[in-house]
Amino acid sequence: MLLLMIFTDAGIILLRQDFREADRLVSLYTRSHGRINVRLPGVARASGKLKAFAEPFVCADYRIYVRRGGTIGTVTGGKITNVFPTIRTQLQRTLLALHFCELVYRLTPLHQPSEAKFDLLLSSLLELEYGEINPAFQAAFTLRLMALAGFGLDHPVLKISPEFWHKMHEDKLSSLVFSDPDDLLSLSKCNNVCRRFLNQYLTYPLHTTQGFGLEENFATASDGTEANIMPDLQPQTVQ
Repeated sequence: MLLLMIFTDAGIILLRQDFREADRLVSLYTRSHGRINVRLPGVARASGKLKAFAEPFVCADYRIYVRRGGTIGTVTGGKITNVFPTIRTQLQRTLLALHFCELVYRLTPLHQPSEAKFDLLLSSLLELEYGEINPAFQAAFTLRLMALAGFGLDHPVLKISPEFWHKMHEDKLSSLVFSDPDDLLSLSKCNNVCRRFLNQYLTYPLHTTQGFGLEENFATASDGTEANIMPDLQPQTVQ
C-alpha cells in the first residue's frame, strides 16, 4: 500500500527550474517545514492551473503531498497570499527580492524549519512591496540572516557604533536612510562584513551580488591594501 503525507504550509519560492516537458521544480521556504523541494506539474501548459504558484518570490499556502520515502513533494493546489505586484514592476525591487531569496536558499539547509527566517524573508518582501527602498536594504537583510543562520557577530566590528549596529539588525529596512558621513561610512563597513562572510562561507559566488555594494568598499589599510581586521566567521548554531 502506497502511503502519502499530505500537508499545507505557507511558503515563498526561492528558486525554480523547468522539469520535463511541462513541470517545474522549485525550492520553497516554508514556515513549518523549512526549505523543501517540490514539483509543480503542468505549469508550462497554457491550461496549467498552478502557473501562478510557480513564480519567483510568490507567497502562498501550498498543499503538498510526499510519497513515503520521497524527497521531493508535489504541489496539488493552495491559496496565493501575495504576488508582490509592485516589486515585479520595478527592476531594483525585483533584483533585491531575488537576492533575498537566493541568500536564504544558499544559507539554509534542507528540512530545518526556522519561523524566524521565514518571517524575515516575508517581512523584507513586504517592505520592498510597500516601502521606499534604500542602499541599506541588502546589508541589513544579510546581517539579520547571518544572525539567524548562526554566523552573527556578538559585537560590532570595524569601529561601527553599537547604535548603528542595532539599527541594521532591528529597525525596519525602509527606515534605514542615512545621510551623515559617519553613518555612510558605517554602512560601507557593514557591506564589508557581509562580503567577507559570503566570500568565506559560500563555495561559489551568488548570482545576484552585483549592484549591491558587496563587490566594493572593502576596508583598506593606510597604505591602500586590504586591511586584515575582520574576525573569522564561523557558525554557532546553524538552523
